[in-house]
Amino acid sequence: MVGPRPAMAAGTMSRAAMRTQAEVAIVRILVVEDEAEIAEDVKSALQASGYVCETTDDGEDAWFLGSTEDYDAIILDFGLPSMDGLTVLKKWRAEGRTTPVIVLTARGDWTEKVIGMDAGADDYVSKPFETGELLARLRAVLRRANGHAAPIVEVGPLALDPAQMRVMRDGRPIHLTPLEYRLASYMIHHCGQVLTTANLVEHVYGCGAERDNNVIEALIKRLRKKIGGELIQTRRGIGYELVDPGR
Repeated sequence: MVGPRPAMAAGTMSRAAMRTQAEVAIVRILVVEDEAEIAEDVKSALQASGYVCETTDDGEDAWFLGSTEDYDAIILDFGLPSMDGLTVLKKWRAEGRTTPVIVLTARGDWTEKVIGMDAGADDYVSKPFETGELLARLRAVLRRANGHAAPIVEVGPLALDPAQMRVMRDGRPIHLTPLEYRLASYMIHHCGQVLTTANLVEHVYGCGAERDNNVIEALIKRLRKKIGGELIQTRRGIGYELVDPGR
């Protein structure tokens, strides 16, 4: 369990670390939590599961990051200094930010859940919580946000199984390195969208990573050989697009 106290049950993080190969590794997550131990526990669980994860413990900073950076999902505590989480969430939604948000709070009153959901939260987890539950809810909101209700995402001949960190073509598993899988997963979830090199760097390597175009180009080249070159189109001067040949 993760909570303000008692701390998560002994062994929970070690189990999460051992489950690295059973979690999705495609997205950039912002964790907003002012209790250092909880924030570190959640960050460790997310990173062990292959996510690109960033943290902040301040409401004003969270609002700025969520308004200016490209996150795939945000885990947001309600009790924050300088600006409470509910206010942060309302400001994001008023600005038109549609990033999926999972709210964390120690408040047990069901009315707080209603207020959070009405303010634009996509899901709600009460402290203390199991990291396994948080990860499952995160996977679910990410699927819904990208228009995929089913746990297996299919694009043309490709099938992505996030729970098993596996990509298949025509039903046959493809052996991918962690970086190749992360790139493939992100592109499959954003099929039909032109993704800039800068965007791919952020979601494959993380914020602040210093990678030039040649690094992504080399990674794209390797991925093309494995999943099929016809599925990844180069958009000159912009970036790359995963296409569904059946559309």
